[in-house]
Amino acid sequence: MLFRNVLDESRIHPAARQKIADNHADIVREVEAAVAANQVVVVGMAQNPVVRKARKALDAAGVRHAYLEYGSYFKLWRRRNALKMWTGWPTFPMVFVNGVLVGGADELAALIARGELAR
Repeated sequence: MLFRNVLDESRIHPAARQKIADNHADIVREVEAAVAANQVVVVGMAQNPVVRKARKALDAAGVRHAYLEYGSYFKLWRRRNALKMWTGWPTFPMVFVNGVLVGGADELAALIARGELAR
């Protein structure tokens, strides 16, 4: 099993911990709530063709999904960084299926091709 390298909490100064925890926590809570309430959630940003590709693939497969959009290439990037730090996923879209981050558009396409979303 592979694990993402995460800085051990003991190596974070206590004065910095609260700032890290509070960094755009509202956006993380909003995504968590959407993931809890929907079987499939796509988190994206405006003007991103890969996000559009993922949503079109879900529509073509007849899979209902919730979509959360946060800014564009030039807006809200700091807020989106909180999601990247939370998930460890470096790009958009972020696709969640049954509460699990499955990856982005390519990983979603593979799940659809294997029929895993139909289950």
